[in-house]
Amino acid sequence: MSNKFYITTPIYYPSNKLTLGNCYTTVVCDSLARFNRMLGKDVFYLTGTDEHGQKIEKKAAAENKTEMEYLNEIVADTKELWRTLDISYDKFIRTTDDYHVKAVQRIFKTLYDKGEIYKSTYKGLYCTPCESFWTEEQLINGNCPDCGRPVEPMEEEAYFFRLSKYQDAVTDLLQNTNFLRPRTRVNEMINNFIKPGLKDLCVSRTSVKWGVPVGFDTKHTVYVWIDALPNYLTALGFMQDNDRNFKKYWPADVHVVGKEIVRFHSIIWPAILMALGVELPKQVYGHGWLMFGNDKLSKSKETGKKEVIDPRILADRYGLDAVRLFLIKEIVFGQDGPYNQELFLTAFNTNLANEYGNLVSRTCGMAQKYLDGILHTAKNLTETDTNFKQEILAKRGEVISQMEDINPSGAMNTIFEMFSKCNKYIDDTAPWVVFKEGNLERINTILTTLSEAILITNTLLLPFLTDKPKTIYANWNLKTPTLISEYANFGFIKDNTQVTKGANLYARLDVAKELAELDALANA
Repeated sequence: MSNKFYITTPIYYPSNKLTLGNCYTTVVCDSLARFNRMLGKDVFYLTGTDEHGQKIEKKAAAENKTEMEYLNEIVADTKELWRTLDISYDKFIRTTDDYHVKAVQRIFKTLYDKGEIYKSTYKGLYCTPCESFWTEEQLINGNCPDCGRPVEPMEEEAYFFRLSKYQDAVTDLLQNTNFLRPRTRVNEMINNFIKPGLKDLCVSRTSVKWGVPVGFDTKHTVYVWIDALPNYLTALGFMQDNDRNFKKYWPADVHVVGKEIVRFHSIIWPAILMALGVELPKQVYGHGWLMFGNDKLSKSKETGKKEVIDPRILADRYGLDAVRLFLIKEIVFGQDGPYNQELFLTAFNTNLANEYGNLVSRTCGMAQKYLDGILHTAKNLTETDTNFKQEILAKRGEVISQMEDINPSGAMNTIFEMFSKCNKYIDDTAPWVVFKEGNLERINTILTTLSEAILITNTLLLPFLTDKPKTIYANWNLKTPTLISEYANFGFIKDNTQVTKGANLYARLDVAKELAELDALANA
């Protein structure tokens, strides 16, 4: 098993403040990065911002700011949001960073010198908000197929990348490897983009000034494909004096992207890498959208019903764990998933307050009530105890396999199945009945086995929920682990282990009351 893990989010376009929908990829990737660190891997987690283009020019001008003044404010807000959500990225790249600009110019020149880029004239239909050219056939009701806004005809001198040259190679990559997941995305790419025929790609503009100048032809600026996509390379030092990280971490283990940009990452990006002679990333994973009613939850679309979709407000009111739980667990990874305030609050009560928080509180409370807060090594296990332990360990293995398969929602649901099994074990063993019978050794075995199961499960939870779960080890006078392997099996609770109840992890919410308050906030 490789000991390095390089994971990336897309770089976000800083045209506005990010919403809950924009946070989805970053939070999910954070759970994958943290989990792999806890497996003992050398992880590099990259995120950042894509800062060039006409839309930024117009936004800055509308606010009477320079482009960098406008961008610096948005980027500062984005970084603050990532701190709020406890995002453990290793590097934040901005495409305005000097090292990236110079590397992009070198990449462009390298491709030009190899004959992979040539000069011609571009005619097409352009969507300014999406910064995308479209053919007539790709339009939906005459509008941009991505955002639904009007497009306008445009013609200008431009440089082109020979994308058509790589049609067969990209087709083979998609059809005959696991490069793109989930598999349903492969059919979309083949049918919608490759079968109609790949056309050479416009990779420069003369009408847009806010961009990386083409080094040998400065009236042109580098268009998004050669500016934004190579961030995954330049962040590691590619085509720079110090490329140690590039040699160490490339190829990426997984690029996690929203389904709307799968085309760029699964067709254009591998073709660029093939042209450069650079090894391809191991995998691109195109996840679904967070859906608001029947629409994508994004910062560029207005929705009808007013709901709180600002992650800052949700994290402030309900805690960091509530936001991370909903984004990772409640949306099946790879599919679209609904968001509304009631779903969010119900997930909090069901998972955090009941299944998990109440379990921890109840277990520690019983240890204090029945055994004066002192646990000993479990003895004389029954078939019920043994079966329970086997179930917990089997599920633990499932979680690790699911995370290695890039399935964080599946893994987190399995973790909560483990907590559910812990709650069922309490019902099956009925410690309150055993206490009335006076069998303290049996109560100790039940509560020690239960405690160990909770902590084995909780250790798996740490990469997902980064606030309260790390505090509960102190309830058993144990240290918080840094590796999954630290609480990998039963038997770590020794004689005379002191148990305290600790603070209540999550107070149950009055959903009706919270909905009313959130509605008032949303409509204020």
